[in-house]
Amino acid sequence: MTPKTQKDRLPARSRTHTAAPPKAPPKHTTIEAALAEALARHGVMLAPIASGRFERFATPDKPNKRNGWYRIQSPLAASYGIFHLDVNEVVTLHGASDPEAAAQARLDAMRERERRDRERQQQEAKAADKARRWWAVAGPGDPAHSWLARKRLPPHHLRQRGDMLLMPLYVEGELVNLERIFPDGSKRTLSGGRVKGAASLIGDLAGAQRVLVAEGWSTAAALYEAMGVPVVVARNADNLAPVARRLRQRLPDDVAMTVCGDDDRHLPAKGKANKGAVEARHAALAIGGELLMPQFCEGCRGCTDFADVRLCRLGGSHGE
Repeated sequence: MTPKTQKDRLPARSRTHTAAPPKAPPKHTTIEAALAEALARHGVMLAPIASGRFERFATPDKPNKRNGWYRIQSPLAASYGIFHLDVNEVVTLHGASDPEAAAQARLDAMRERERRDRERQQQEAKAADKARRWWAVAGPGDPAHSWLARKRLPPHHLRQRGDMLLMPLYVEGELVNLERIFPDGSKRTLSGGRVKGAASLIGDLAGAQRVLVAEGWSTAAALYEAMGVPVVVARNADNLAPVARRLRQRLPDDVAMTVCGDDDRHLPAKGKANKGAVEARHAALAIGGELLMPQFCEGCRGCTDFADVRLCRLGGSHGE
């Protein structure tokens, strides 16, 4: 007879197997709920929809840009990402992601980013072409334009199309967009055109020993009228640092740079930061430059920038 192995000699009751632990029940009953909870950890409050497509959303720190995306692939899994935070994650009913699903989410995010980049470049090229066509046929800015008259400023390098004043926006010397200034003081760039890092100029950089960087055109024009040095127009507070850094790289080291900020002193009373002052300080630190802020007349409560101060001292109204 064949000898029995040790295993064969064990009593039947001893030959037991360790049972796998029971799988924990799903944390959520729907993938929409699981995804909503994951997004809420980033401050994004929305009700996801299972469209099977990439859906876009804005985040609290970038409310004007839809820098986030999500996609519900099935009733059991979804993925989402936030571009500027470099977040790419997978969500399941159990709240965990497997390596294969995570890899697929990263691939989806890469493809979506490439698609967005292509779309953005196409829109920017279309807007730049429109800007060049409008700029080429526009006439000189009319000094009697109602907005300029209220500001008591000459048009400098502005051009005009109908009742719109046109301020050119350049990147590396190339016209990429236009800011339209309407009679009521409202301002809009061409849809889809490049804005970040784009700037305009009052004066001439050639041979300048000092260059100023300011937010809006009227503020820049008021500074140019008062100081006679070239002023670069960044257009808004968020663009001060990108424009200042790019300009600092182009200018000789011995050319002094000064960032001239708006003083949004009305915002702290509303529980918000003084954005003009904060971003101007940030831009000045970024380039190792000086910071210049407006000094208001005693008792003045309405002025926020250098154009307002100039109007106050000329006896005019302000606020646009």
